[in-house]
Amino acid sequence: MKDDTLRIDWFMFVMAAALALFGTVMVYSASAMISMRETAADPDGPTRYLYVSKQLVFTLVGIILMLVISRIDYHIYENRFLVFAALTVTVVLLCAVFAFPAINGARRWIRVPGLSFQPSEVAKLALPLFLAWFLTRREDSVGDLVKTVAPTLAVVGLLCALVVLEPDLGTTAVLCAIFVAVYLSAGAKMLHVATVVGLILSGLGLALVVAPWRVARLVAFLEPCSEENRMGAGYQVCQSLMGIGSGGVLGGGFAKGFQKLFYLPYPYSDFIFATIGEELGLIGSLAVLVAFAILLWRGARAALTAPDRFGTLLGIGIITGITVQALFNISVVVSIVPAKGIPLPLLSYGGSSVVLTLVAVGVLLSISRYSGTKAVTLGSSSAPAVSGRPRSKARKRVSV
Repeated sequence: MKDDTLRIDWFMFVMAAALALFGTVMVYSASAMISMRETAADPDGPTRYLYVSKQLVFTLVGIILMLVISRIDYHIYENRFLVFAALTVTVVLLCAVFAFPAINGARRWIRVPGLSFQPSEVAKLALPLFLAWFLTRREDSVGDLVKTVAPTLAVVGLLCALVVLEPDLGTTAVLCAIFVAVYLSAGAKMLHVATVVGLILSGLGLALVVAPWRVARLVAFLEPCSEENRMGAGYQVCQSLMGIGSGGVLGGGFAKGFQKLFYLPYPYSDFIFATIGEELGLIGSLAVLVAFAILLWRGARAALTAPDRFGTLLGIGIITGITVQALFNISVVVSIVPAKGIPLPLLSYGGSSVVLTLVAVGVLLSISRYSGTKAVTLGSSSAPAVSGRPRSKARKRVSV
């Protein structure tokens, strides 16, 4: 089949682009007054467009990259040198953050004049790429401790360790979710997965013990708006809940929220869902959840109908990372899980987050172009070829 006969899943494309553009609009609403305050001393006068102008540029760049990458045959990523180059660059970038000053007690950004970059966003792409490539090569020995399990855990452990040291437990949890989802899909033994989950929980417990402020956050999570917590460790979540609660069913109206007026910290980034709830109400909040559910459906459909094992595992890893991060962020905002800083994909302010998330969706779109190109028996070695190159072992098509 020629490439020009393959069609992009425009439904997924439009949904991802719409979420990103909607996020830009909400960033404007949530950041306008903060922008005015931060630019009050500028010679040209204050402006409300400091944050939204940057976000719009990054969103448009991300949408263009998503379209370009969707036209590239995803099998090009099934290359040993490309995989290890991506891992190497990711590790170097994760190490480089420690050379820059801490911001709010964390070293998560590489900052140069006029630009900041968060390497942990790259890890969310590099990890599923490595897992898909490696577990495709080790298809017949997925449960082998020496040949497969140990090397896989070494890579996952290295990435997670560097992210934890920043510190960033939220992204660490997302990376662990990607690993569990891909490894289970590859046919891992439940005993191995249970052991890994146990090690992860033990590591998180240790992280709590060595950081008393995390213990304070955990305690505050139980009663964020109590007398002793609402002005301390539970302040952000308490203000977030007040904003969402005041929004009611229909919301107070676009740009008419009060929590963003210097009450709720970071209303345009980690807590942008609270701004949506306050201004657009239950209807707007549910619309965001439905949009992510549709994105999950189309991403999972692309992965499960991929014509080969590599495409399936890569697609599962990417869509897992996006949806788990979205659920984690929203759960923090509504106080279902303890507070932890992590952006809402496609909606929160941040160039590296929105661009790399749209790039990831572009890879999913590429996989969807080849979905169902040929249905073969699971484990067959007679997989179809694209552009004259052989594919990895194909899998039986699954209808979703």
